[in-house]
Amino acid sequence: MINMVDENFEEEEIEESPQETFDVVYSCLRCGTNVSNTELSRLPEIKCICGFRVFTKVRPPVVKTVKAI
Repeated sequence: MINMVDENFEEEEIEESPQETFDVVYSCLRCGTNVSNTELSRLPEIKCICGFRVFTKVRPPVVKTVKAI
């Protein structure tokens, strides 16, 4: 005879913390259109609306100053 054992698997609740999304802005090298990273990830290929595929990352306007030692 085969003994069947009831196994109780406790479901562990995993708390999903909201991940911080960093919205990176890219600029098309040909037409200068600013596109966010989320908009580019929706498309099947990385391409601007003008058809160009080369983007540059737009730097934030914050200037960091570092004191010399």
